[in-house]
Parts: sequence; C-alpha cells; structure tokens
Amino acid sequence: MLSSPDLSFSRTLPIVVFNQLGELLEQMAQTVGSAALVLTEAVLVRICIPVEWQRERFTLVVSEQFSALLVGNLEEEQGSRGAEEQEVYSALNAKLTFNLEAIASFVYKLRDLFECDSSTHQNLERYRQIIRPNDATLQSQFTLLLLEYLLTQPNQEIIAPPSSTAPAVYICQPVEDALKKQISQERLLNQVTTQIRKSLDLPVIMATAITQVREFLELDRLVIYKFEGSKTKTQQYQSDIIPLNETALVTGMELSVREPDEIYFSIHDNNCKHLPFLSVNNQPLLEDYQKDGGYIVYEVRATDAITSVLNYREKNCFIRTSQCWEKYRQGFTLAVDDVEKTYALEECLLHFLRESQVRAKLAAPIMFEEKLWGLLIAHQCDRPHQWTESEKNLLTSIAEQLAIAIHQAELMQTLTQEKQTLEQRVIERTIGLRDALLAAEAANRLKSEFLATISHELLTPLTYVIGMSSTLLRWPLGELSQRQRDYLQTIHDSGEHLLDMINDILDLSQIEAGKTALNISEFSLVNVAENAIELLRKKATSEQINLNLDLQIDPRRDRFTADAKRVEQILLNLLTNAIKFTPESGSVTLRLWVEDDTAIFQVEDTGIGIPEEQLPLLFEKFQQLDTPYRRRYEGTGLGLALTKQLVELHRGRIEVESTVSIGSIFTVWIPTQAMRVVS
Repeated sequence: MLSSPDLSFSRTLPIVVFNQLGELLEQMAQTVGSAALVLTEAVLVRICIPVEWQRERFTLVVSEQFSALLVGNLEEEQGSRGAEEQEVYSALNAKLTFNLEAIASFVYKLRDLFECDSSTHQNLERYRQIIRPNDATLQSQFTLLLLEYLLTQPNQEIIAPPSSTAPAVYICQPVEDALKKQISQERLLNQVTTQIRKSLDLPVIMATAITQVREFLELDRLVIYKFEGSKTKTQQYQSDIIPLNETALVTGMELSVREPDEIYFSIHDNNCKHLPFLSVNNQPLLEDYQKDGGYIVYEVRATDAITSVLNYREKNCFIRTSQCWEKYRQGFTLAVDDVEKTYALEECLLHFLRESQVRAKLAAPIMFEEKLWGLLIAHQCDRPHQWTESEKNLLTSIAEQLAIAIHQAELMQTLTQEKQTLEQRVIERTIGLRDALLAAEAANRLKSEFLATISHELLTPLTYVIGMSSTLLRWPLGELSQRQRDYLQTIHDSGEHLLDMINDILDLSQIEAGKTALNISEFSLVNVAENAIELLRKKATSEQINLNLDLQIDPRRDRFTADAKRVEQILLNLLTNAIKFTPESGSVTLRLWVEDDTAIFQVEDTGIGIPEEQLPLLFEKFQQLDTPYRRRYEGTGLGLALTKQLVELHRGRIEVESTVSIGSIFTVWIPTQAMRVVS
C-alpha cells in the first residue's frame, strides 16, 4: 500500500457544516468524472449494521486521481433528540482525511458489512485496490474550493435567535402548518380504519387506501408488493407470470403482476390501473416464481406519464440476500432518499431503478400473523426526496391497517372455505346416511316379510300337530300306554311352545313394519296383574319358585286406559323370563303402583343376574345371554325385544337393574293413552 502524508484534521462541526463539506467532496468527484466513486451513509440503509455504525455519517470519494474521506459521529449528548431537532442543532465529531491508509482501512471495514457475493462487496474491494496518492492539481483545486467556502460563510450562529420585533406570524406559522398536517394525517388514517371496519372487500380497501395516501403525500407512485408464499388465496395461473428472486424483493425491485383472484379487478381511474399478466412464449414459470418471487398486487400513479412497474420483467442482476428481509421482519421501514447514493455500487440494480423511474423510495412492511406478507412502497420518480418522520409514520400506520384488513379477509376466506367444506361434508354424510337408511329399511322389510311368510307357513302344520295331539290325548283311538301318552303330551307341549315363539315373531314383525295398532280401552290394572300371576302360577310351582303380587295401588286409581291385552303380554313376558332364570326356592315378585298418569310395573327376581357388560344386549333381537343354567325352554331371544317394542308402542320406557348371583329388577313405565273416538 502506498503511503501519503497525513493531511487530516479533526474537530466538532455543526451538522450543517458537515453536510456542506460533503457537498464539496461530491463536487470534486464530478470534476474527476465517472471514474470516481462517491458513497455516503445512505448505502447502509438497507442492511443490518453494527451499533457503532448507526451513529456514523460519512462521505467517501475514491478514484485513482483523488480520494478523500469525511467521517463524523453524532455527539452522545445530542443522540436522544428527535430527528427534526438534530437537523438544526446536532453536532458531530468530524474528521477529514486524505491519508491513503486511513481511506483504504475505512473501505475495507465498509466492504465487510456487505455479503461476500454482493456487487457492493466486490466493487468496494475493486475500488480499494485502485487508491493512489492524490493528483497535486486536484488536491489544490479542492483546497481552493474549501477556502472559498470558508471565506463566503458569514461569521454568525447557524440559526439566529428570533427577533422580539419580528411579526409573531413567522414564529407560529410553521407550528400551525405542522399541526394542520398532523390533523389531516390523523383524519386520513381514521378514514382508512373506518373503511376496514365497515368492509371485508380487500381489493376495494387496498385500492382506496393507497389512492388516498398517494394524494395526501403527493407521491408519484404508490404500490403494494406481496411476497410469494404469503398466507393468502392462491390459484393455478391461467397466463404466464414474471419470476422474481428474493433479492429483487428486498433490494429495490418492486414490480410484478397481480394475484389471479384479482385479475379482473380494476379502478376506473386514469391514475390507478391494473395490468394483466405478461406472456413469455406461452410457458408459465410457476415453479421459480413460487420459490423466490413476489409481485405487486396494486399500483396507483400520479399521471400516466409515470412508468407502470407492472410491465417489467426481472433483470438478471440480483443476488440472494436476507439482511433487508430480516430488517423488514423486525418492523423496519426502509427510507431511500436517493437511489443514486444508496445503490451506487449496484450497477445493474441502479440501472433498473432508473428505467423504472424510481429516484427515492419509502417501504413499510405489512406484517400478517408475525410473518412478512408484503410491503407498502412509495416512489418519487424524478427527484431525490428526504423522507420526514411524519411520512414514515403515516406509511407505517397505513401498512399496519392494511395488515388488519388482510387478516380480516383471510379469516373470512377461511370461514367461507370451512363453511363450504362443512356443507359439502354434511351433504355427503346425509346422502351416505340416507343410502344406508334405505338399505337398512329395505333389508329390515325383507327380513320381516320373510319371517312373517315363514311364520304363516308354519302355523298351518303346527295347528294340525297341536290339534291332533290334543284330540288323541282326550279321545284316544284305543288303549294308550303311559309311554305313548307321555309322547303325545310332549308333542302337544312342544307344539304349544313353538306356537308361542311363532306368534312372538309375527308380533315383532308387525310392530317393526308399523302395522300394529293398539286397541285402547279402559280396564283394571289389578285384574291384569292378577291374571298374569294366575296364568304363570302353575309354572312357578312346578319350578319350586315363589310367585308374589305386591299391589301398591289406590283402588280409586285402578282404572287405566291402554291396550289391556298388550299390557298383559308385557307382564307375562317379564314374569316368564324371571321364572326361567331363577333357581329353585327363589322368588319372583310383581309390583304395581301409579304415579300421576303413569302405571308402573316392576318385576323383581332372585335369579342368576346379568353381567354389566351384557346389559346392552338384553333387549336385542335373537340375543340370548350365556348362563350357567340350561332350561328346557332355551328360547329365541325375542321375549324381551318384543316387550321393549310393546312398551315403546305405548310411549313408555323399560329399565333394568341387575347384580350377578343376586337378581334383577325390570321396571316398566306406561303412560295413560288417549281414547280414540270412532265417528
């Protein structure tokens, strides 16, 4: 590295003086020509920088003929002041140097702030290598410029205190203007907020909001940029799209096309237009687009003379970087006062921005569900623009409100999709259940018809068996031995038992087919209970079982309205079942009482009981529970199923409580039935 004399000086300078010295260095760079590099702290705005660089201001000029560095740090005691106050009162610890080693060291440190594969990093390294001792003529020329500047500056304070004789309007007018602007800004923000609360139409909200903001800030162009992969509705594209990579999103490329679900939406205003997709050999580039890209979904321009960025294709000059992306994710608002300074070393990108008529830009992140959804980007096209804090705050606030609108629209979209999905599932489930019900009804109908047909066919020969065996027992044709008489009795009893089972099958089939009607009449509950007991008394005695009747009924409430025959059938089935499963010396008790308009029958036995896991099968058809007892009347498992059907036919209910080896209690509730009037 070549050495040079240390032509440096350091002192505390007002920021105004510091900026004017920087302008002198820029004038010298113009004298050198296009070969000179001029950089300011603006180049750092789009990357993450260490803390020590955040308070640093500098102007760097590098060329083979003339190089200089003006660097300053804001004084610590002034650091807490607002931005507007700093512009007037802040001072810097400044240093101006022409020392080659110092300049090269600064360029080296500046280079390492950028990623190694970035154009800025590579160009800084190239310029670091070309630093040479300054040309004496150019050095003298700058000295003359500096002397001229010092001689022409008045020897007074930077800002003179206001005169007591000056009109009050000159002091109050700026404050009044600022207040008016703040009120207008708050009114605009309130309008956008109100619109978001009243409407769920996201395209209308966004288009209206950016139109109002552009007019308020007097911007040349305002766009909404959406990152690909943001949580929003996505469809297969019908026309071709423009691929963009990630670096284009975060380093300055704000151009693309609209979402497919917004392709037919447009604002009927010459200052706000949406353009369709571009075609590229009729071949969609969806894979690259979804992988890295993003696109502008809305754009509003001051005039048609301003270039629409929706038409541009990507330039192949962008590298992948995540620094600006991460800053956006943390809520950073990117303010570029002059792209010529910020992107001075990104030649391809700078050329693209020039083509797009972007001279200054302000980008605020739109955060949705803690993710970076997109950017709200303001453009000034023909001149640099120093973005104020109020402009930054407004754009940030509008971006936050747009995020709320996006969230609302996303929720509505999700609810709509879930509703449609649920409706479709309900329809499919209903169709499935209907088909299953029709199939079950058809199968049940066929089964009932089959059972009814078979039962009727069995009744005829069974009638002959029972009738003839009964006749032979009463009037035998000749003398019968005791064995022959026993055989005939067995035939007769078996026929009677078979007849009972067939009748149960017929009854159950008729009830399930809805062909059974109750014969409602008034009768005595006591008589029905006593008849049931008497009919089974002989059977219980033969089984050595005590059969009891416990009447807990007021004689005045003995009259009841129901189907007496069916009620008696219910009691007979329950008592028969209880006797069947009660061991010798056990007992079976029938209780009867009335509550309100409901007759309650309870059959309690001291039988074998029913395991808890088998209780759900108790009233199923053709289900017979396993027991350690084997009676000669094995049964078909229809008795309790038929009983339940008869109880429910009366709009009643039946319940059972049982304990193994202790016994069971069946309780039946039958409400009084309305008498049918026959006209």
